[in-house]
Amino acid sequence: VQLQASGGGLAQAGGSLRLSCAASGRTFSRYAMGWFRQAPGKEREFVAAISWSGGSTYYADSVKGRFTISRDNAKNMVYLQMNNLKPEDTAVYSCAAGTLDGALGLLIKGAVGYWGQGTLVTVSS
Repeated sequence: VQLQASGGGLAQAGGSLRLSCAASGRTFSRYAMGWFRQAPGKEREFVAAISWSGGSTYYADSVKGRFTISRDNAKNMVYLQMNNLKPEDTAVYSCAAGTLDGALGLLIKGAVGYWGQGTLVTVSS
């Protein structure tokens, strides 16, 4: 699975951005998918994840209620809608695929099978 993220940019606090992640491969629908981020000088952290069917989602407490993860298996796409952005959301965001047929919980704990390249999100105050 190859992953290509896009949609990052500059936003003002309170604004919105939508990240997209395009995946290659015919087995996309068998992977839990997620987003992680890494702020300058900090370790990478989990942001959001979605099960292979899209029926289950999970969010970090810091983004719960503001971010929404979704997927379109017909298009091999994963999205992260980010609303009410805060300066502390500034980071490089990377999409990730879990392991083939792996559980969502494993991805949340960092069991990543494939990483996409990051896209920079900058939120100004």
